[in-house]
Amino acid sequence: MSVELFKLDGCRALITGSSQGIGFALAKGLSAAGAKILLNGRNLAKLEEAADAIRDGGGSVEILVCDVTDHDRTRRCIDDFETNSGPIDILVNNAGVQHRAPLEDFPAEAFERLLATNISSVFNAGQAVARHMIRRGRGKIVNICSVQTALARPGIAPYTASKGAVANLTKGMATDWGRYGLQCNGLAPGYFDTPLNAALVSDSNFSEWLMSRTPAGRWGRVDELVGACLFLSSEASSFVNGTTIFVDGGITACL
Repeated sequence: MSVELFKLDGCRALITGSSQGIGFALAKGLSAAGAKILLNGRNLAKLEEAADAIRDGGGSVEILVCDVTDHDRTRRCIDDFETNSGPIDILVNNAGVQHRAPLEDFPAEAFERLLATNISSVFNAGQAVARHMIRRGRGKIVNICSVQTALARPGIAPYTASKGAVANLTKGMATDWGRYGLQCNGLAPGYFDTPLNAALVSDSNFSEWLMSRTPAGRWGRVDELVGACLFLSSEASSFVNGTTIFVDGGITACL
């Protein structure tokens, strides 16, 4: 297989929730492969800081300030961008939140926020971008799932439910949109050292458990997600549709 299949020259990639953590790492990685990057989030200052970092590395980057949990606003923002700036060829649905509490005490408002951020945003951005991709007859959508797509742990049942839903929504996207030339797949990180996992990273007991539970014996580094995302974003995955790739150090492979 030629390495040319992995190049993203001339493509534009929108990554939601990309001012920090996994989203920012993926933005940098796709930029290094030649993609023009469209950063997304709600905090303009943080997005500008992230954009400057990518430009310092020689990348081309733009900013889309938009709350992707708002369906109508997301559609307007993406439609306006497509009209005024050009096509979005790749969408990485990365925006997500976590809330930890025993299920019997889990706050209803936190549950609704999880659903809106982790599931509705994938639908909102996915639908808005896909409408343009369908007209062009091509496009790549990568939905960020989780090791919790397949596994549960105490205190995060709603998060587990939301990430399971993302994987099944990914299958639905592939089923409905594959006929139009779109490839829609999931990327499921294991345990990575990110701001979302800061409480776990700082918990020595949890880290010891994780290292003993994971065949790789360590936390993941966010840059280790770039290769799989690049594969799913490029022509290298032209006949891959509706699947979820786990990048988890082997944790889902063993008891």
